[in-house]
Amino acid sequence: MPEYPLEMADVVRRFQPAYERRFGPLMLPSHRRALHDIAACMTPAMGGGRYQCHDCGHSFWSYHGCRNRSCPKCHGRQTAQWLQKRSAELLPCPYFHLIATVPAELRPWCLRHQKIFYDLLIKITAHAVLDLAAEPRFVGAQVGILAVLHTWTGQLHHHPHVHLLVTAGGVCPDGTAWQDAPDGFLVPVKKLSLLIARRFAHALRHDHPDLYAQVPPKTWTRPWCTYCKPCGFGHDAVLRYLGRYVFRIALSNARLVAMDDTHVSFRYKVRKTGLWKTETLEGVDFLRRFLLHVLPRGFHKLRYYGLWHPAHKQHQAHARLLLQLAAPRAHEAPLPCVGDLAEQALTRSDLENHRTAVHCPNCRSVNLCLLTRLRRASATMVS
Repeated sequence: MPEYPLEMADVVRRFQPAYERRFGPLMLPSHRRALHDIAACMTPAMGGGRYQCHDCGHSFWSYHGCRNRSCPKCHGRQTAQWLQKRSAELLPCPYFHLIATVPAELRPWCLRHQKIFYDLLIKITAHAVLDLAAEPRFVGAQVGILAVLHTWTGQLHHHPHVHLLVTAGGVCPDGTAWQDAPDGFLVPVKKLSLLIARRFAHALRHDHPDLYAQVPPKTWTRPWCTYCKPCGFGHDAVLRYLGRYVFRIALSNARLVAMDDTHVSFRYKVRKTGLWKTETLEGVDFLRRFLLHVLPRGFHKLRYYGLWHPAHKQHQAHARLLLQLAAPRAHEAPLPCVGDLAEQALTRSDLENHRTAVHCPNCRSVNLCLLTRLRRASATMVS
């Protein structure tokens, strides 16, 4: 065991050879890249620099992160950068959190044809919410949606589902006013579930008839699970959603408990009770479960729809103007500047990663001088 807290990189370095001996011919390029990057993260293989501290005179090496989206250590700065780039989309309004899942019968096909099925799940769910919300009996306006795909449970089992952050209101069809959603209600989830299942079946039958023929027919008639609840107002809702869902990965280093020559133990929370439990797996099986949630290269798990679609920049600005013109509610707090939001998100991530900025390990100073630069080693594997 390492003397420092256990990290995913330690697990990969120990069990990757055995995993490749067992599953090598079946490994996807994205899986090979994830294992390679995580094992090399913040080591000389990733390059870095040798620094000297002006305050205490200490010299040290600082190595770069791998920036692989499955790595537990490489998302601190990404959080702050995301907030800065999406500043115009932080509408000062209430939000809903919506979750949509696929039935168990469809999960094996989701795993075998990830790009097709995951893409359909995200797009169909988002457009179904947009269409229902646009009906006059519900919101009667175009809402904004931020959607992110997750594929795991706490025990790392395969469970594809999509999280949506939805504005509790939107711009009316004539563009003259902001229309609030009814208090505590966005769209009927039973109707949404049926709509998602029907559209999913139609799209699969039309675009991929061979795959549609393989899916058990009862998949399209049984209920698809959806869940929706209010999740707060303005920037607080966005920050909570961001921290919990947008940049979350299947397993953080904090959940790793122990590792020996053959097994790995990790913590998970039981959703029904809120209690934490520990599960121990053989090392190769642990990596197999972890890699179930490494997405194919180039697949975008985070997407924007409605008012937040990249092509609707003018709609976002118009929505902000309409919200500012609307009568302010007594409980609403002023929206902080984007720099403050980025700083808050970065601070939260720093507490988890501890490595988002170069500082002296001796005195923690950032008053440093770069002495030597080390280039990243050339990759020899298929990316």
